[in-house]
Amino acid sequence: MVRLTRIYTRHGDDGDTHLGDLSRVRKTAARVCAYGDVDETNSAIGLARAFGVHAEYDGWLASVQNDLFDLGADLSVPGITPPAEGARLQVTAEQVAGLETWCDRANAHSEPLTSFILPGGTPQAAALHVARTVCRRAERSVIGLADQESVNPEAVRYLNRLSDLLFILARACNASADGDVLWRPGGGREMPPG
Repeated sequence: MVRLTRIYTRHGDDGDTHLGDLSRVRKTAARVCAYGDVDETNSAIGLARAFGVHAEYDGWLASVQNDLFDLGADLSVPGITPPAEGARLQVTAEQVAGLETWCDRANAHSEPLTSFILPGGTPQAAALHVARTVCRRAERSVIGLADQESVNPEAVRYLNRLSDLLFILARACNASADGDVLWRPGGGREMPPG
């Protein structure tokens, strides 16, 4: 259980922070940037949920937000340990499989894609597209960290599937309105009259 009685500690005023194993690193370290981008993904999803997505999808996203805390905890401790009872918290293949199930369920109701999609449409869809692009950045950060240090491979898989789910859910939000906003190659060159 976590218990915080005071939010500020002054321990980070010099630009360093504690990792999950209590070692100290710069706040610009690749590991800190990776779990920081995961935290930002979580916040972007929270904002998308605040716009009011379909109740079933909202339940999925609530679970995802909890998973992202698990992922942040996983990334905050250097090294990989085999999963064991009572061991440190790590993202699992089962969590990735859960995202795949939700992707399949939500995508079953979508029309096949005939064009790339522009981020936009309903406020919910636009917010989910922002969350998707933040998630992609988090994925790149975790891959960058994995290029330097050991990282649980399920962390990368989870973020990859999550960005897919966010894309599919954005499409689902637009399906209930006027549909997806389609890319028209060269369409930005058309000048509006006046």
